[in-house]
Order: sequence, then structure tokens, then C-alpha cells
Amino acid sequence: MKKGIIVLSAITAIYTTSFATTSLEDRLNAMEKKILLLEKKLSDANQKLNDKLTKENQTLSKKLTKANKKLNKKINKVKAHDAKDNIKWNVDFRTAMDSIHYKHADGTKSSNPDLLTNRLHLGMAFAPSENVLFKGKLSYNKAYGDSANHSQSNTNPGYANFDWVTNENATDNTVKVKEAYWLYKNDTLFDNEVPWTISLGRRPSTDGLGINQREGMKDNSPLSHTINVEFDGLSSKFSLDNLTGVDGMWWKLCTGRGLTNAKQRFQSDGSSYSSDDTQTHDINMYGFIFVPWDNGQYSIHTNWARAENLIGFSQSDINTYTSAVQTYNATPNATNYNDMNYKTPDFENFGDMDLFTAMFKADGLGDGINDFLDDTTLFISWAQSKTRPKGSMLGSSSSQTGHSTWIGLNFPCILTEDGRIGIEWNKGSKYWRSVTYGEDTMAGSKIAARGTAWEIYYDKPITKSLKFNARYTKIKYDYTGSQAFFGDDGTPYDINSATAIAMSAVKEASDLRVSVSYRF
Repeated sequence: MKKGIIVLSAITAIYTTSFATTSLEDRLNAMEKKILLLEKKLSDANQKLNDKLTKENQTLSKKLTKANKKLNKKINKVKAHDAKDNIKWNVDFRTAMDSIHYKHADGTKSSNPDLLTNRLHLGMAFAPSENVLFKGKLSYNKAYGDSANHSQSNTNPGYANFDWVTNENATDNTVKVKEAYWLYKNDTLFDNEVPWTISLGRRPSTDGLGINQREGMKDNSPLSHTINVEFDGLSSKFSLDNLTGVDGMWWKLCTGRGLTNAKQRFQSDGSSYSSDDTQTHDINMYGFIFVPWDNGQYSIHTNWARAENLIGFSQSDINTYTSAVQTYNATPNATNYNDMNYKTPDFENFGDMDLFTAMFKADGLGDGINDFLDDTTLFISWAQSKTRPKGSMLGSSSSQTGHSTWIGLNFPCILTEDGRIGIEWNKGSKYWRSVTYGEDTMAGSKIAARGTAWEIYYDKPITKSLKFNARYTKIKYDYTGSQAFFGDDGTPYDINSATAIAMSAVKEASDLRVSVSYRF
């Protein structure tokens, strides 16, 4: 009986356990299906949410992009307006001390060991459109303080205020216009890819290629070996490299007027500004600059010009002037040349002149030989002048040809990190005549020397805007007249001749300049 009960209990337990196991599996399977279904619903919901957010973000992004474009357009209009309505200024202010010494043909000496000057160039630029540009430069140049008998004005008599050199001479404390011109530019000419420009006004005609190197500035035009003088006129440049396939080829037409013959206003007969037959004619100059090749490292530059109706003084006026100066110097308490009652020298027309220059320039020597040669600049320039007398010119009734050679080298100073050294040499012949009255050298234009000139200079940045410069110039003249005009005053007498001795002409000149410049 008991055995039956036990067996029955075992069978019941086994059956119950089997039933319970089967029910749990079903329930687990059912639960798994529900979880999968929930996961799918959640995934679908997330996808819908992501799609919605993506669409909203895209819409928002488009709105922001559109709003940003509108804002940028407004900002660009403001910038353009400000650019058009404001002049951009730059400053070049130099304080210098020059120690100047002269030896004269008669054995006498003269000097000024500590000439202190301030020179200010105030540049301006204005671009009302992409194709039109205005540029100008105001200048102030004077020695410290006043000068003895107000002689610094050098105008009674004197020629410091002569229009060709009015900003290169230390005069009074007035501010004068050095440059003022507009420029139009375009990338095509008659549907051809020939970029060109045209410009008119008070030209940037000093510190051209060659002389710009020692001045540490971008070159102006024309080439400074023959022309370095303030000028009013027109220029038009045409870039020809696209048309010809020759690297860097361009041509520039230059023309202008160096002196205008016109009466003053308010003439008694009403003929204001008409030509005055009692005075010299208009001085006109025209020519071209041609660069046949420029690959960025090596370049060739040429310049031809003709100047008409060039002025100077007759020998009779020179004699009168010399006599008056001697009388003035010998007269105690003389206060004015006019007190001496003499005839002031008058300019006369002596003829025309042709000028030609050819220069080779290398911005870096060799190709990657070393850093020193890569950063070295060399130029070699040869120039010629040829007179076309109207009666006589430079003291000769025949056409005379002069020539000059000029070599310059500029390289890093190995003793300093950012200093540079320049060395220049030039030599001019007996009848050499350049129009370089605007050269910034207190002892006179070294380029105009009828003789030999040496120069060495050192540049060193002090800060981002301050620069130190030391420069020594030495000129030995072979003939007189290097600093004169084109008449009998420009006659080349041998520097050791009796005439040169009687004139007490300068035989040697030197100028040691130390300066600090502020530029921004």
C-alpha cells in the first residue's frame, strides 16, 4: 500500500514539473516576442524622430545660411563704403645728421660736420572703385630750427624752390605736394589679355630703379640713372607677356612738362596766362620704358627720353653773378643780394637732349647655391646723354655725347641677423649729363658726377617700424659742371685747369649720413 502511494506521488511530481517547465518556456518566448516588438516600435519611433530633427535642422540651416549671406552682403557694403570714403595714409619720417666736406680746386676747404634735418613724407591712397586709384604724397624737409639770415630758403637768389627739386632740398617748414595723380587700370585691351594702365598728374618720378635700393623703397619710374626729378605728366603702361609669351615683358609711354611758359594772371592788357616771348619756352619731355624680359629673378630694363628746350645760364650772366657774390661776401653787414644792385641770372633756352639707359638686375645670384647669394641683389646700368644745341649747350656749339656706368650690390650683413650692406660705384665722362637733381644726397647728385663716386651703406631694422641707416658717399670730380643746368654753367672744365681753380670749383665731396626712419 505504501509502495503504491510513493510511486503515485513520484509520477505526480514528475508530471507537475514537466507541465511547469513547458509553461515557462512558452511564457519566455512570448515575452521575447513582445520585447522584439517593443524594440521595433522604439526603433521606428527613433527613426521618425531623427528624420523629423534632420528635416528641421536642414530647414534651420538653410534659414541661417540665407540670413548669413544677407548679413555678409551688408557687411561688404559697409566695408566697400568705408574703403571708398576713407583715404589710407602712410608715413615715412626721417631724422638725419650729415657730415659734409668739400675740397676745392684752389686748395680751399668747406664743410658742415653736423647738419641736422627732419624729412617727412606723408603718403595717401584712395580707391573709389576696382579700376580707379588716387595716390598722393606730401613732403616737409628742413634743417633744425631757423638758419643764419633765413638763408635756408635758398631763394634769394637760389634754386632750392625750383619745381624739379622742391622736396629734396632742406628749405623752410612748409608742407609741399610731392606726388598727386590718378591711375586707371584694366585687364584687357580691345578684347586682348593685355593689362594696361593710364595715369596723369604729379608723377612718382624720383627714387626710380637703382637709387631706390639704397633708399629701401619700392622703385618708381623712370630709371634713376638718367632721370630722378619731380615731374608733372602722363604715363601709360602695357603688359605684353600674355601677348608675346615672353616673361615679364612690358612697355610704358611717358610724357610731361617740366616748365610752363605763361604770363601771370591779371595782366594789364588782359592776356593772363598767355605765352611770354621774353621768357624760355615750355620744357617738354617724352619717352618710354621698355622691359624686354623679367622672369622674377633676372630682368633687363631700358629707358629712352628726349627733353626739349632745356635751360641754363649764359657766361655773361655767370660772370655778373660771380662778381656780385664776391662783392656780397666782401661787404660787411650785407643782408640781401638785392642790396648789391646786380642783374639776377635769367634762364635761357639752350637746346634739347636725348637720354638712354640700359640696366641688368638680378634679385638673387644663382639657383639655390646658398642663402647668402639667394638674398643678394646686383644691378649693372649703362647710360648715355646726347646734346642737341640751339646755338650752344654745355658750353659747346656741337652735339656732345656723354656716358656713365653704375654698379650696385646689396647683400645680407653676416654680422647681424637682419642688417643689410650696399656698395655702389659710378663713373661719368666729360659731357655726361643726367637729369637727377632730385637725388637725395646732401653733397649733390652722385649719379650726375663727371668723375668717380663710391658709396657704402648699412640698413638695420630696430623695430617693426623703426630703421637705422648709415651711409657714406665720396665723389671725385674730373670736370666741373656736374651740378649745373644745361647752358654755359654746365661747361666741363678740367678740374685742375686754371678756370676751375679761379671758380674755386669743388674737386672732392663727401657726405656721411646717419639716420633713423619711422615708417608705417
